[in-house]
Amino acid sequence: MTPHTLLDHLDQGRLWPVPCGLALDAAYAQALAVRQLRIDRGEQPRGYKVGFTNRTIWPRYNVFAPIWGSVWDTTLTLCEGEGSVSLALTCQPRLEPEVVFGLKATPAAHATLDDLFEAIDWVAPGFEVVQSHLSDWKFVPADTVADGALHARLLVGQRTPVQQLASNATALDALLAQARVALLKNDQVVEEGQGSNVLDGPLRALLHFAQTLRACPGAPDLQAGDVITTGTWTDALPVAPGEHWSARFTSPIPSLSVNFTG
Repeated sequence: MTPHTLLDHLDQGRLWPVPCGLALDAAYAQALAVRQLRIDRGEQPRGYKVGFTNRTIWPRYNVFAPIWGSVWDTTLTLCEGEGSVSLALTCQPRLEPEVVFGLKATPAAHATLDDLFEAIDWVAPGFEVVQSHLSDWKFVPADTVADGALHARLLVGQRTPVQQLASNATALDALLAQARVALLKNDQVVEEGQGSNVLDGPLRALLHFAQTLRACPGAPDLQAGDVITTGTWTDALPVAPGEHWSARFTSPIPSLSVNFTG
């Protein structure tokens, strides 16, 4: 499929008729071409979605390495603890609770965890709505990349300055890796997870992404102001309009709730 075809299916919320049929490198090139089409029509990149960092769910989706894609001003919503997200024109949407970082600077070349800590502005709970344009969520890794890394929507909750959480990278790494979350649908716990599920912790998932992004031909580097997801702590669960979902993280990560509309 061409970048224009991919974007059309994204805009209309329609299933692809066939898989993309691309190698992984070619799928990233297609995704970057779609990114440029979106910029050309006036959308503004707001950061990146990093997916499939949770090793516990790799066998369920037959994907065994992380992927990444763009987050947009048209897909990002900020709130202070509870928000509303429309599922209109999404395709087979599912929900993921995770930790999101906001950057205040471009990380140093060949960044270490310490370098990343210095580049982070804030940490927040997040709900990402992911989607698949292939029926029944059956795909190979290249399909997920060409499909915008499955990104549909991102709700970011209360943003806490990183220095309020930890004084250095080692402390932040341990805090986020040890944290847990309970995911609730209409006030009933449906699944639980923990930060170490995502490549041993969200800060390490961010490090892996920074390295991967810089190795991708044609990809833009991280910038101050970028919002970056780090992967779901649980499985991705189907959602529908009218539902209320909550993520109760252990302290000091705030809780986050979302109401879904059509």
